[in-house]
Amino acid sequence: QVQLMESGGGSVQSGGSLSLSCAASGHPRCMAWFRQTLGKELEGVAVINVAGGGTAYDHSVEGRFTLSQDNTKTTLFLRMNHLRPDDTAMYYCAAGDTCNLLRRSFSSWGQGTQVTVSS
Repeated sequence: QVQLMESGGGSVQSGGSLSLSCAASGHPRCMAWFRQTLGKELEGVAVINVAGGGTAYDHSVEGRFTLSQDNTKTTLFLRMNHLRPDDTAMYYCAAGDTCNLLRRSFSSWGQGTQVTVSS
């Protein structure tokens, strides 16, 4: 199982930007970011096919969030621009074999990092 270590996150005002990073111990086929707000279900945010670089985003973040990876393809980055208060959540990095935004497709999970956006 791939080990994942997230970093980044924090607090920012509405309209601001933050970046998250996720370092993987191996080379999973797919990596993704999910987020969860207290009392709500886990929500898929963005996913990348690690080898091919293809990405997909939830409609709520498309055009504002951007996935990228380093040259070794072991670190995933999520650049979040134009942040809104409803982006506030715990963000989790995930790795798996199917590149979609379904929780069941991912077997490895990071510990989570908090993003808070104030109005």
